[in-house]
Amino acid sequence: MTLAFFAIITGLLVLIWSADRFVDGAAALARSYGMPSLLIGMLIVGFGTSMPEMVVSTISSFQGNPGIAMGNAYGSNIFNIAVILGLTAVILPVTLNSKVLQKELPLLCGITFLAGFQLLDGELSREDAFLLLVVFFFLATWSVSEGIRGKGDPYGEEIEKELVENPMSRRQALAHLFSGLFFLILSSRSLVWGGVEIATSLGVSDLIIGLTIVAAGTSLPELASSLAAARKKESDIVIGNIIGSNFFNTLAVVGIAGLIHPMKVSPDFYMRDISVMTFFTMSMFFLGYSTRGEKRIVNRLEGGLLLMAYICYGTYLAFTVSAASSV
Repeated sequence: MTLAFFAIITGLLVLIWSADRFVDGAAALARSYGMPSLLIGMLIVGFGTSMPEMVVSTISSFQGNPGIAMGNAYGSNIFNIAVILGLTAVILPVTLNSKVLQKELPLLCGITFLAGFQLLDGELSREDAFLLLVVFFFLATWSVSEGIRGKGDPYGEEIEKELVENPMSRRQALAHLFSGLFFLILSSRSLVWGGVEIATSLGVSDLIIGLTIVAAGTSLPELASSLAAARKKESDIVIGNIIGSNFFNTLAVVGIAGLIHPMKVSPDFYMRDISVMTFFTMSMFFLGYSTRGEKRIVNRLEGGLLLMAYICYGTYLAFTVSAASSV
């Protein structure tokens, strides 16, 4: 099992590095061809932070380990809200612009309910996965059109500033892009192999490993970018990272993985993990949504409560692992 732990730790470190390298190369290449900064931010940087989840889940499905794929996606959603928003708010209270969230939060809640509804029959079929990808396509198109119509968008300005401060030739961009993609795939294979080995050694399902170690590890890019945005007091980017990542995980990551390998879902997973994901999504709705459009603040107490709720959830999963390994 020592080798499996080494494979996971090494895989996570290389995964984070390669995802960052891939995004930098893709953003610089897009800019060299004249793509607007806002679209680079939304399509490449925004989705790029979820590349680890997508690559890990895709490889897991190809290798016949759908539990890791499913656990990685939904476990990352839980981690994003409970840990990333919670920890960020504990360090520095997060101001939520409710006007920005009036459309996105209800949509995220609706998508979460759709994901839960699809799993009521105990499986994610290829038809279910295809529907998720269709919804993702329409939402991505809508987000891009909304972004293009917006004027003076701070996110686009921030991306433009970063691209100017870190110039890169087209050849360098291509080198970053392809080397990042290569190491993304290599590190993901290492991570999946280690997760399966540990699950086998402990006598637990690969789903549990996906929900915990893999989900937390693949969410580290979102955590790093959210903490950096919080230090600059750019709360909209913090929330944008979380909502965008959860959209991507629920629709694209699960959709692609399910299209490759339909997944059976146990009643325990539905009652425990889907319920927890729904709870955290709804808590984000109540923390940030306002019909009047005024700003809301997630304070340190609320952030601490989110972290405590995640600790309770993680403790329960740990007891699940202990009980299963002792049978």
